[in-house]
Amino acid sequence: MLKRAITQISVGLAFGAFALSAQAVNVTGAGASFPYPIYAKWAAAYHKETGKQVNYQSIGSGGGQQQIIAKTVDFGASDDPMSADALDKDNLLQFPAIIGGTVPVVNIDGIKPGELRLSGEVLADIYLGKITKWDDEAIKALNPELSLPNNSIVVVHRSDGSGTTFGWTNYLSKVSDDWKNNVGEGKAVKWPTGQGGKGNEGVAAYVRQLKDSVGYVEYAYAKQNKLSWTQLQNKDGNFVQPSQESFAAAAAHADWQGTPGMGVVLTNEVGSDSWPVTAASFILVHKSQDKPENGKAVLTFFDWAFKNGQDMAAELDYVPLPTEVTDQIEQLWTNEIKAADGSAVWAK
Repeated sequence: MLKRAITQISVGLAFGAFALSAQAVNVTGAGASFPYPIYAKWAAAYHKETGKQVNYQSIGSGGGQQQIIAKTVDFGASDDPMSADALDKDNLLQFPAIIGGTVPVVNIDGIKPGELRLSGEVLADIYLGKITKWDDEAIKALNPELSLPNNSIVVVHRSDGSGTTFGWTNYLSKVSDDWKNNVGEGKAVKWPTGQGGKGNEGVAAYVRQLKDSVGYVEYAYAKQNKLSWTQLQNKDGNFVQPSQESFAAAAAHADWQGTPGMGVVLTNEVGSDSWPVTAASFILVHKSQDKPENGKAVLTFFDWAFKNGQDMAAELDYVPLPTEVTDQIEQLWTNEIKAADGSAVWAK
């Protein structure tokens, strides 16, 4: 019996709609805004090809973790990988879905995308409120060929619990002892200065609107909003541009199998071409499925995305997972995700 699809529009940026037939399963997810552009693209293509639909709300990694723990969604999404202890506590399985990069973005008159050079130490001092002008000597030293204004820097950060913020503050903690000792890392921190925007969407909107601002967003948001991203100095001392290639370089030696919960953190990786603020984004599902048909529908969607979504990911400058990693993930699905009667939810 057919049911009318209900399109959900919310601040959280939902995509997809409810299933159209009694046989189809309504898949719902919520969480990180970092991967939203590619999840939206995958969902649209998946619906077009299969008729099946997925509804995902971009509410931040903290919200995604909370909702999957509360069982109000079929899957959660987080850029801040949960620890092995936290996963065990709530009987969750975690697996990576995509790799991408977080980039500093600026709104400075006359500065084009990729022109400005910054280092991790300078970024930390900006976010600590120690560097307050764009023509500060530390910034000028990195950019002797640019004419930088004597204008105050407007700092923009996330206001919500965010895996993007976890990656950003994790990176700043690795490159600045001052940041590590006084602010630290996490999905949410006590910011020394600046104003907050909700989601990658909110930060991008603020930076686009506010002159002389600086923020941090997932690369696809920077490109879609025509923001000026910066070069960053990596651990090897090289200034690199954000790109699929530099994200892939950072992820090249990731030890997925040897890391609990596959929760690899890819910030400040070695490599001459590595982008310093690279991150994986993760999916969370319950190992014991109260509604196994929903659990299987989630896994079927990501199986389809792993096999059919690589070109779409590349178009948005994400890095798709290597086949050997997706094979490991599907083995975990088979071994660890069970229905109430103990039968495997995923079997091919």
